[in-house]
Amino acid sequence: MSPETAGLVGICALLALFLLKVPIAFSMALVGFAGFAYLSGIDPALAVLTQDYFDTFSSYPLSVIPMFILMGSFAFASGISERLFAAAYAWAGGIRGGLTIATVLACAGFAAICGSTAATAATMGKIALPEMKRYGYNDRLATGTVASAGTLGVLIPPSTVFIVYAILTEESIGKLFIAGIIPGILLSLFFVATVAILCARNPQLGPPGPKTTWVEKVKAIKGIGEALILFALAIGGLMLGWFSPTQGGAIGAGGALLIGVLRRKITWKGFVQAGKDGLLTSCMVLFIIAGAIVFGHFMAVARIPVLLADWVGGLPIHRMAIMGVIILIYFLGGFFMDSMALIVVTLPIFYPVVRKLGFDPIWFGVMIVLLCEMGVITPPVGVNVFVIKGIAPEVPLGEIFKGIFPFLYALILMAIVIMIVPEIATWLPSLVK
Repeated sequence: MSPETAGLVGICALLALFLLKVPIAFSMALVGFAGFAYLSGIDPALAVLTQDYFDTFSSYPLSVIPMFILMGSFAFASGISERLFAAAYAWAGGIRGGLTIATVLACAGFAAICGSTAATAATMGKIALPEMKRYGYNDRLATGTVASAGTLGVLIPPSTVFIVYAILTEESIGKLFIAGIIPGILLSLFFVATVAILCARNPQLGPPGPKTTWVEKVKAIKGIGEALILFALAIGGLMLGWFSPTQGGAIGAGGALLIGVLRRKITWKGFVQAGKDGLLTSCMVLFIIAGAIVFGHFMAVARIPVLLADWVGGLPIHRMAIMGVIILIYFLGGFFMDSMALIVVTLPIFYPVVRKLGFDPIWFGVMIVLLCEMGVITPPVGVNVFVIKGIAPEVPLGEIFKGIFPFLYALILMAIVIMIVPEIATWLPSLVK
């Protein structure tokens, strides 16, 4: 069997293991090890396996992952998410569809200190869904909004997906974080506009809540101060070059813990639980990265990425058409694969193609994250939808999926806008050395 054929067989075997629900990290490591052993011998394969895992778990650059994940865990335990929603509710709750608009704004704020789409959806779902149910909001709109707005957790920095992309492609984590700021703000506004249009067409979907006075609105602004401080420390420091991404995450985690202690929100039990949640999530991501690196070495010796890049680069069609095909593959792949799995499997194949075609890798990283956002709300995988189903078990799963489609259109529109105007993603990183 030729190396190229072995590589294709390995990809098919990997997809089969995914369908059998073998954990992503172990599937990639197993196929990568077996394929490398077949092509290069068992001893080199054992050496690659042990070296890749050792390098991953001893890597200083990768320590950014547990730092930012821990920051999100402490932020949740500190009650920052509740105060963000209260502030957004004070300003938007009194208008038609105001609670859903408040949810979008609160998700955007929490995303700036969390970095996980599922965590953002779960956190805001627990806070917002009971309020929307109390004021008679349509179940489809309520659940669809929370599931969709939760996707902001992987676009607005810090983002675990940006970190994984940066590690696999050796791009700058700081620049990728900064690249997500403007698209994240624009997407939040697109979601707000989506809610406004839906409620204007059918006012019964989201009746207005009780109005608040200007005094109450001003007082509520204090609720976003803590999130702004954490974001400014972690991301602002990166932009100004004061510290590395890992240091930024550590400062953010320490700041979130300090806020919880000062507000007496974090007990010893809460501290242990937040640390445990952060540790479990960090280990999961690191194992996925290690497995992806092993699989990437198998793809390298199979020469699949090189051959694909040469073939695509030689096609007699415009490079934007090729990029359109790549984006379509990611979009359709998100229907059937977890977003993290999709990224780590496909990046070793498509990244060389993207570079050969002359596309900006930072811009491509933002596009990848947008496509991942679509994947976490589209059936049948739709992780965020199942998270919301767990919070609101009385709402049929089909209703939640129907509720995400207006927001999916907003995501597609955002992707088109960035395709047409790539400077939206590349301008801010270009200012950072």
